[in-house]
Amino acid sequence: MQIGQYLLPNNVFAAPMAGVTDRPFRKLCKRLGAGYAVSEMVTSRKDLWNSLKTSRRADHTGEIAPIAVQIAGTDAQMMADAARYNIDRGAQIIDINMGCPAKKVCNKWAGSALMQDEALALQIVSAVVSACSPQSVPVTLKMRTGWSMDNKNAVSIARAAESAGVQMLTIHGRTREQGYKGVAEYDTIAAVKAAVYVPVVANGDITTPQKAKDVLAATGADAVMIGRAAQGRPWIFREIVHFLAHGTDLAAPSANEIKKLLLEHLLEHYDLYGEQVGLYTARKHIGWYVQGMTGGEAFRQQMNTLQTCEQQLQAVNQFFEQ
Repeated sequence: MQIGQYLLPNNVFAAPMAGVTDRPFRKLCKRLGAGYAVSEMVTSRKDLWNSLKTSRRADHTGEIAPIAVQIAGTDAQMMADAARYNIDRGAQIIDINMGCPAKKVCNKWAGSALMQDEALALQIVSAVVSACSPQSVPVTLKMRTGWSMDNKNAVSIARAAESAGVQMLTIHGRTREQGYKGVAEYDTIAAVKAAVYVPVVANGDITTPQKAKDVLAATGADAVMIGRAAQGRPWIFREIVHFLAHGTDLAAPSANEIKKLLLEHLLEHYDLYGEQVGLYTARKHIGWYVQGMTGGEAFRQQMNTLQTCEQQLQAVNQFFEQ
């Protein structure tokens, strides 16, 4: 599996998720088997580049190459400038967001809303490719199957994006209209794969190693991308990689290993966000890790009452000891 000049170790990828795939999470996913991970989206608005939120998203300290950054916006020149801004801060691959279904993104005609305006979408793709080419930075594109069930235009956008120089396409098997509801379909992903020559990545509802194998077979895709199934379960990447290679299930991590991974994750998380923000934003990660465990729901509730990062760490230790 290759993107531009970058040879990837495998074809099991971590999806960009706003508020989730920050630097600590990406590093953990890569350590646990992900062959590639894309950052949460960085805005193309220059007035927000100096904000603490954007500076954290553009922080790739200690991250394993290749460093892939997703950018979002609606103006071709602003998106080109955003690509250059992130390349200057270490981005080695630029991914264009045409897949986010969030209302606050789509109401500004960014994300998957761009699929309603193919001409604008192509202007953005062309501008970003032109900005990245002189620095030999590959451009990729992540999108949905279309805007609605009556307007599935992923194939036409994929062909146009390939012609414009995009070097990999990721398709989430839902429309913008669906959001994350219903069930992902893979026929459209298969149609995109049949229509282009660049690598195609299948995304959506891939929650187990067997499902990953089935989706690869059904779509002919070159890789799979895992999103929500990796929340609180970053070892899913090594499980899928092992299953695809050997056809057998990898042993589940022990409670002791999960505790160790969570504590390491939390320390990196606090280091990036600081005490106050780190305390609050760590809660969702802790909740995902303990989901389904005995006493997990009560423990998640307890997290909301703790006032320091040190208390969080102590509580995690105690929970796993019990």
